[in-house]
Amino acid sequence: MTRLELLQKVKDRRKQAGITLENLAEVSHLGYKTLSRFFAGHDVKLSTVEKVTQVLGLDFAGNEMIDIKTLKEKRAEEKAKYIVSLVQDTSALEMQGLESNVIKDLIEEIKKEFLTGQYKKNLWAN
Repeated sequence: MTRLELLQKVKDRRKQAGITLENLAEVSHLGYKTLSRFFAGHDVKLSTVEKVTQVLGLDFAGNEMIDIKTLKEKRAEEKAKYIVSLVQDTSALEMQGLESNVIKDLIEEIKKEFLTGQYKKNLWAN
């Protein structure tokens, strides 16, 4: 596979995932300029390619390791758990911690909002 073929696979995958360049920079912990150079076809470090492909659920050669639906669900669940943990930490400080079944329900509700609801556009935002 050529570098240009890999680049096209990564571009296609980024579009499928619905992730902006700014959000990809945040999630991958790479600089925006570095990603801009990569997507413009310029030479970048191999570690940059590895981080980008990993975030997008691809292997180093651009082959799909995680299907797009699973990738989005995984991201939504991570974000939902983070949000619920904030609520749980605050509640616990006030001696009003939530029970585990309530926590699971909250996670599922928030996850659904990130996948199909009003927060869909924030799935990849940090």
